[in-house]
Amino acid sequence: MLLRFLQLWIMLRFACVSCAARQDPFAMHISCGARQNVQTKPTNTLWREDFGFTGGIAANATRPSFITPPLNTLRYFPLSEGPQNCYNINKVPKGHYSIRIFFGLVGRSKDTSEPLFDISIEGTQIYSLKPGWNKQNDQVFVEALVFLTNDSVSICFHSTGHGDPAILSIEIQQIDDKAYYFGPWWSQGIILRTVKRLSCGFGQSKFDVDYGGDSRGGDRFWQRIKTFGDESDQPRSVETRIKQASHPPNFYPETLYQSALVSTNNEPDLTYALEVDPNRNYSVWLHFAEIDNSVTAAGQRVFNIIINDDHAFKDVDIVELSGDIYTALVLNTTVTVNGRILTITLKPKEGNLAIINAIEIFEVIMVESKTISEEVSALQTLKKALGLPPRFGWNGDPCVPQQHPWFGVDCQLNKSSGSWIIDGL
Repeated sequence: MLLRFLQLWIMLRFACVSCAARQDPFAMHISCGARQNVQTKPTNTLWREDFGFTGGIAANATRPSFITPPLNTLRYFPLSEGPQNCYNINKVPKGHYSIRIFFGLVGRSKDTSEPLFDISIEGTQIYSLKPGWNKQNDQVFVEALVFLTNDSVSICFHSTGHGDPAILSIEIQQIDDKAYYFGPWWSQGIILRTVKRLSCGFGQSKFDVDYGGDSRGGDRFWQRIKTFGDESDQPRSVETRIKQASHPPNFYPETLYQSALVSTNNEPDLTYALEVDPNRNYSVWLHFAEIDNSVTAAGQRVFNIIINDDHAFKDVDIVELSGDIYTALVLNTTVTVNGRILTITLKPKEGNLAIINAIEIFEVIMVESKTISEEVSALQTLKKALGLPPRFGWNGDPCVPQQHPWFGVDCQLNKSSGSWIIDGL
């Protein structure tokens, strides 16, 4: 009897441990400007009422794109509220996160002029909005993969003199600690900002949740691209199950690999070109599955992958590398781009034609050193004691991002500690 009791106790204990290991990752969705929680269809996402902001004004929102969350409010930050304003969110467990911020337009007219401003996370500037962003679906938000180490996150918006920053929503989604590991210099001191994420071939632009993807993937947005150029390729799609998809640490949805673009006899090379910011490092992720029924074994399709004239991968045989047809394969490399164009070319060697299922491109950003926390607290105390008006904008970190230091504050980098210190007022 005692033995049976011990066996039952051990089984229950391991079951509890297993349940804990499978618990859902941390996720928070904020509807900026909202006075109460909102639940949106068709995913039944729960958006929390607005909180954590340093200032700004709640207003009705115009959603610039069909992919924008179906929310009716936003928070905008006129210059009278200061040149920088932030959302300071506490009780965020330490870990690796996908942080996504959707922008909005104030009012009910799409003719409203688009604001241009900068965004930083934890003191590191990650993005500057570009003219025309409200007319490009994958530019109505910014997304970055960030390590959070202080049980909180500070997301700041910096005016550049081109309209008032306007934020419709903020999403904080925990992902695997090893997600998007790209090599030896990948670390917690790196931020990956999503530049482009493409799903090739048939279908519509979708989020991971629309693909039935695992929530641990971060609910990525995949923009559908049906061709790289006139008569340069043809779409393929299958309903066959894809092996080795949706595996950790990136948890790519299986459906991603069920469509592809294949080059043609008229244009055997597959080429994709993207305008990027110059003199930056980019992490490139290329997705493949051999779903073309003309290829049934290794050696029947082999190609080289050239990125900006450099051979990134030679003799790529999807079947050989993945182990079978209808099997997912992901290749990753990091490149430095000195000009403004990043070009990816798949050049066939065997089989005449190339194939690709999806592309991801990230900008690799080094995390800024922060200001010593005691000095930040001292300045915040001084701000309250002096009753400084909001237009001073003393929010976020006084010294970083270096493009947007606090007004009236002099900073100096302490090279021995690696932190910024206040050098004068």
